[in-house]
Amino acid sequence: MGRGILLFPVMALAVLASVVALLALAIGPAQAAVNLLPGFTKSRVASDLTKPMDMEFAPDGRLFVAEQDGMVRIVQPNGTLATFLDISAKVDASGERGLQSLTFDPNFATNHYVYLEYTMEATGTTPVHNRIVRVTANGDVAVAGSEELIFRLNNQSSAYHMGGAIDFGKDGKLYISTGDNETSNNAQKRTNLFGKMLRINKNGTIPSSNPFYATASGKNRAIWALGLRNPFKFAVKPGTNTLFINDPGEHRWEEINRGKSGANYGWPVYEGPETDPKYTPPIVQYRHYRVGRKYNKTGCAITGGTFYNPTTVQFPSGYVGDYFFADLCNGWIRRYRPATDKVTDRAFARGLNHVVDLEVSKGGGLYYLSRPNSSPGSSSVSKIRYIGN
Repeated sequence: MGRGILLFPVMALAVLASVVALLALAIGPAQAAVNLLPGFTKSRVASDLTKPMDMEFAPDGRLFVAEQDGMVRIVQPNGTLATFLDISAKVDASGERGLQSLTFDPNFATNHYVYLEYTMEATGTTPVHNRIVRVTANGDVAVAGSEELIFRLNNQSSAYHMGGAIDFGKDGKLYISTGDNETSNNAQKRTNLFGKMLRINKNGTIPSSNPFYATASGKNRAIWALGLRNPFKFAVKPGTNTLFINDPGEHRWEEINRGKSGANYGWPVYEGPETDPKYTPPIVQYRHYRVGRKYNKTGCAITGGTFYNPTTVQFPSGYVGDYFFADLCNGWIRRYRPATDKVTDRAFARGLNHVVDLEVSKGGGLYYLSRPNSSPGSSSVSKIRYIGN
């Protein structure tokens, strides 16, 4: 994830190089006791996860978790884990590579399709690369042999800056975030898929309505927006095409960018706020600093984000439509209010342990996925709910 999402040790010596590295070395302030705003409480939902990267609620309410090494787990009602899929034999999980994310077909109730993004290990003359695939669910397991390649991304030159989130918009298109693969100039070029937001049809073809369809060629026609560093997570507001992109910075700024067709978010020319009309500035930015091996009290790497638009509102009504986002190192969750364009509740949750993803259930609970380090079984899913003052 690179000053992005730090999960592995090799990048820990680089300047804020990777969220993976931070997790492995437990760099950053010691986690204090968890503090929530008055009226909220938290509870553990599941433990014993290994290097989780992403979680998603299926349309039927089941919670799926993607683990970096290639396992997809389903959290059972009693908190135990069922194995939905194991593709570890073909996943390259070095650095920030691995099983990145999963999402569900808009027609999951009838076709049972689950989409995954993972890093395919090098085989023969085929270099390592990320790919989008589709598998078919049969209850709590994937149908053996059902994997189908939907879209293949570029060959990689680095094991870092994968980006790697996928999700569907209301338009039925599949959106994909990609990192710059540690070559920052990739992000400004329309001749590769790195450092971009991509938009494809769910069968892997490319919509002719994409902004660069007429000027790009081949798979590069999938580019929907560019100029991103390492967008580890993005979120789509339920029932809309509103999309917020969380992009970890390198030098000083963490960003939330509003998804827009044809937008250029400026990396590596700009990071954080900018006034050049050629580039689209973030809607939210916050600073990070690194002094030696310590991070300041603001943050170091933006990770998960999610809109509070559940089927059943469990939080106070004033939270509806707001956007929660998390920082990896400083262990907090904050809330952005699009209606007022303000970040509020700076202390909504503090003292959390290396949060990598956020999701809201249909029932209105805010779930967070913690990955304190890379030790087997050390990670967990927890839920925040409102109990009143």
